[in-house]
Amino acid sequence: MATKKSITTILERLDEHYGKEFMCYLNYTPGRDYELLFATIMSAQCTDDRVNMVTKELFAKYTSLKDYLEVPLSELEDDIHSTGFYHNKAKSIQNSARILLEKYNGELPRTIDEMTELPGVGRKTANVALGHLYDIPGIIVDTHVKRISGKLGITKETDPVKIEKDLEKKLPKEHWLRYNTQIIAHGRTICKARNPKCGECFLLSECPWGKAKI
Repeated sequence: MATKKSITTILERLDEHYGKEFMCYLNYTPGRDYELLFATIMSAQCTDDRVNMVTKELFAKYTSLKDYLEVPLSELEDDIHSTGFYHNKAKSIQNSARILLEKYNGELPRTIDEMTELPGVGRKTANVALGHLYDIPGIIVDTHVKRISGKLGITKETDPVKIEKDLEKKLPKEHWLRYNTQIIAHGRTICKARNPKCGECFLLSECPWGKAKI
């Protein structure tokens, strides 16, 4: 497993190459915080690019939480069909809109426990929303973070919740949010799932998996 020194080196190099900004890859309308929540729900098993294509029209069509409640479920399903698993996603969006209006006066809750009580909202979705909207630190475990953190030897866990808790112990809190952004960038450009460019990787010296492949 990665040592504390190795983890420090990894984080320093990630900062150097990708910067310290916590990027949001999903589009939403400022002032409509719930849109980021809905976009993140739709991003499950779907690319951010596809979600952004769908939400460009979706967020123009529905401009309030009430709009999501008044539309027939079948119409909302048609609107988000191309994101996949649209039956469950449409139900989650509509039911979440109802709860946000009835219980939270249209605002998003600000704790992960309250967020994960919303339909279709897991810890990843909750941490994305809380991090981007309220700057509340959290480890966002997506496929890139799961795969690359394992290769680097930072965690041996495979369950997303256990990975989250393990990384919280090993990464300084100020790195929690941007670690996700950096690892996504790394996974898309260098440490690709199918054809990783280990020979070009600036983390190779700290990567047991990569060194074994070279």
